[in-house]
Amino acid sequence: MLHGIDVSAYQSSSYDTSGLSFVFIKATEGRSYVNPRLSAQTKHARDAGLVVGFYHFLWPGDLTAQAEYFLSHAPEKAGDILAVDWETTSSGTHASNADKDRFIRKLKQLRPHNRVVLYANRNYWLNVDITSYTGDGLWIADYVTAGKPRIKAKWRFHQYSSEPRDKDVAGFASKAALVEWAKNG
Repeated sequence: MLHGIDVSAYQSSSYDTSGLSFVFIKATEGRSYVNPRLSAQTKHARDAGLVVGFYHFLWPGDLTAQAEYFLSHAPEKAGDILAVDWETTSSGTHASNADKDRFIRKLKQLRPHNRVVLYANRNYWLNVDITSYTGDGLWIADYVTAGKPRIKAKWRFHQYSSEPRDKDVAGFASKAALVEWAKNG
């Protein structure tokens, strides 16, 4: 398995990349938030030769406007991965299953050459999701042994820890396999 992390404005722009193959960087949230470290964190990842993914924290509301907002801030580069972070918002709400599915489809329509994955924690996947639609793959959060999330669904990425930072693994045999998958969106 390949190792990676995900970062947001809470992490430094010069995070440790040793031993990593990929990184997911928070780009946007809703229709008003942009990670102020997005450019610097992206440059750092690219300079380290990592496969780069960008994620959007999905809020209920105008999905087309959110998709356009996200894509106006997430760099457009072949081989980058786009992710939809579907969980409870700070106001205690969440986008519906239908909204989540429409958002993923909108991203795939607007950026047909990028892979799009769904990020969900184990509770959302088992108890909130009713469609199992993940676009090009599931990025599951379940804080257990790396690569052993407690779900039956096929996953591409597994966030297995948040200490001291969000740690992930990818279910690919090699970095070359991940690069090839990401490039063939």
